[in-house]
Amino acid sequence: MTDIRMYCTDFCPYCVRAEMLLKSKGVGEITKILVDSIPDGFKDMIALTGRRTVPQIFIGDQHIGGYDDLAALDRRGGLDPLLVAD
Repeated sequence: MTDIRMYCTDFCPYCVRAEMLLKSKGVGEITKILVDSIPDGFKDMIALTGRRTVPQIFIGDQHIGGYDDLAALDRRGGLDPLLVAD
């Protein structure tokens, strides 16, 4: 399964929903980067994604976006192929 990285905070309901969606797809491990717990966490996330909201999700090297983007990708049938890609 492809590596998944999620920039998030401890108290974000959309981060929880994104994690639940990914786990429902069989994802066992998500690398969480808690941007509110590390120095320059938000700044680094913004520099990487150009976005100021959490979660910001990467599947492999591909930036998916936030929870709404992830859910829309799943509705279009595009999430499953990304999860099994090498």
